[in-house]
Amino acid sequence: MALDPPTMLTLSIALAAAAALYLAIEWRSIREPSLAFWSAGFATIAVGSTLALLRSSGLLLVGIWFANGLLVIAHGCFLLGVARFTNARLSRAWLLIIVIWLALLLLPDEPSWSKIMLLANSLLVALLTLRASFLLRPHGRSLSVGAVQLRYVLLIHGVFYLIKALTAVIPGTLIDLAAFRGEIIQISLVEGVMAIMLIALSMTGTERYRREKRIERLAARDPLTTLYNRRALDVRAPRLLEDVSPARPAALLLIDIDNFKLVNDLYGHTAGDRLLVTLSEMIRSLLPDGALAARLGGDEFVILLSNTSSEHIAALGSALREQFHHSAAQTFATPQAVTLSIGASLFDQPPASLAALIEQGDAALYASKRGGRNSIRLVDRTLASSEAQQ
Repeated sequence: MALDPPTMLTLSIALAAAAALYLAIEWRSIREPSLAFWSAGFATIAVGSTLALLRSSGLLLVGIWFANGLLVIAHGCFLLGVARFTNARLSRAWLLIIVIWLALLLLPDEPSWSKIMLLANSLLVALLTLRASFLLRPHGRSLSVGAVQLRYVLLIHGVFYLIKALTAVIPGTLIDLAAFRGEIIQISLVEGVMAIMLIALSMTGTERYRREKRIERLAARDPLTTLYNRRALDVRAPRLLEDVSPARPAALLLIDIDNFKLVNDLYGHTAGDRLLVTLSEMIRSLLPDGALAARLGGDEFVILLSNTSSEHIAALGSALREQFHHSAAQTFATPQAVTLSIGASLFDQPPASLAALIEQGDAALYASKRGGRNSIRLVDRTLASSEAQQ
């Protein structure tokens, strides 16, 4: 199959349409805005390439000016998609590109027209593409493989159009947009097909990685409170517990809501859910750096602290109990106070397992409830405490 201009444009139409359809299906599934912009970009390329075929029929205004304008708009969609993907804000000054392109209509129809049109079109595409690549640069953290690939594909694509713009003004170069003549145009058509494939693959890989990470995060979170669930705690706790030593003691706090059933019975389970969310937000706001918090189930929560002390545990427990009791009393009137009971275990040696540690916290929690509720019971299992008791 000869790589003549009509064939290359036909390939571009097929590839761009396929990419647009695939990204549109992905967008419909997960509603990620960047996918919608990227899909629109490829759809615009498919339409623009179709219109470019019309120039061989003498429809130069549609086949050249409008087709090339759609190419600029397509790369603008790519830039908007990258901006949404990276949560970046774009200046309204980018709208001037539309004004610049409309101004090209005023160009006189003379031999230099093709070069000026190619120069302006290439510079605008290069500007949009290089800006998109710049937005994808790492911000102190690694990007996904797909995002890194997309960044460099856009960078190379933008540099190509920059070189294309420079070569368009070299004296003696043949450029005839109406007849697809000139080495620059021939090379550009080949590069366009390759760019469509690579950009489409990079974009789909980028969003697939983000979707997998989102699913992974959702699987690790309690759907109501968004704190870690028990499974996520089992995965993350060993890293915290392996650093425990006499110089860096750790602690587990097991938290249970007193008289939680009264809220459900008097106000309904929706009210009970709101109370659980309130407690989770308090825990999150008071949680120190390096700590873990999770909802074990029902109205039971757990906090793992690293490099802590009995004084810190007491202060954290008191702050939680006071804030929660004040909030619950203001929101729900119940025959008995809705408060917190906390069982805490302070230790300076790595425990046999997280399950064993939770059992110790559960014993302290039971002692707290048996002692009248709305209290914290701390069991100090550190070596210093054992020596002090001897």
